[in-house]
Amino acid sequence: MDAVLFDFSGTLFRIESAESWLRAALTAAGLTLTEAELTETARALDHAGALPGGTPPARIPREIADVWETRDRSAELHRTAYTTLSRQVPLPTPQLHEALYDRHMAPAAWTPYPDTPEVLRTLRERGTRVAVVSNIGWDLRPVFRAHGLDPYVDAYVLSFEHGVQKPDPRLFEAACEELGTAPGLTLMVGDDRRADGGAAALGCAVHFVDHLPVTERPAGLRPVLDRVG
Repeated sequence: MDAVLFDFSGTLFRIESAESWLRAALTAAGLTLTEAELTETARALDHAGALPGGTPPARIPREIADVWETRDRSAELHRTAYTTLSRQVPLPTPQLHEALYDRHMAPAAWTPYPDTPEVLRTLRERGTRVAVVSNIGWDLRPVFRAHGLDPYVDAYVLSFEHGVQKPDPRLFEAACEELGTAPGLTLMVGDDRRADGGAAALGCAVHFVDHLPVTERPAGLRPVLDRVG
């Protein structure tokens, strides 16, 4: 393999818990809830699927059904989808729904999996080209910079910047073009069988990892090094 394409959320990084997410937004806004209220509100937000990268929604409101299916094609659609889910849950102020959305884009909201630095660094040392290919509605580059991982990434191919989302082969094709590699010599690594598996239609090899908390997946990426050689 000449190159590896990595998904972002659930593959290289994991979003914070819904409780941590809510607590951070409340603190930034100068608001407080009792611990019982915070726990219950975080549970309700998690059930609603309001945290991007967190638990999928139990139900998609009818008014955003179409938006939900295409949410990763633009920043506006992504924000609309997730703030609509958030607004199913009563919060101390209406402005907190937007604050929650903004919080999930903060580098501090994301933690790399334990073996992410090692795997990315080793690939760089071997001369293997790396791209991050993500269905996302915002610029994740600051997350990689804040965690010291940006030097190991050659290209970022983000759905909202291309107006197309995985599993559409065009997003993987754009990544291969940016890296200057042939799909047949490229490995796609992700946690979503449908979205990330779309790379196979282009001719890429595909390797799946489990979307687990960082404490439960200490070495899920290391097999990639064996596949790349």
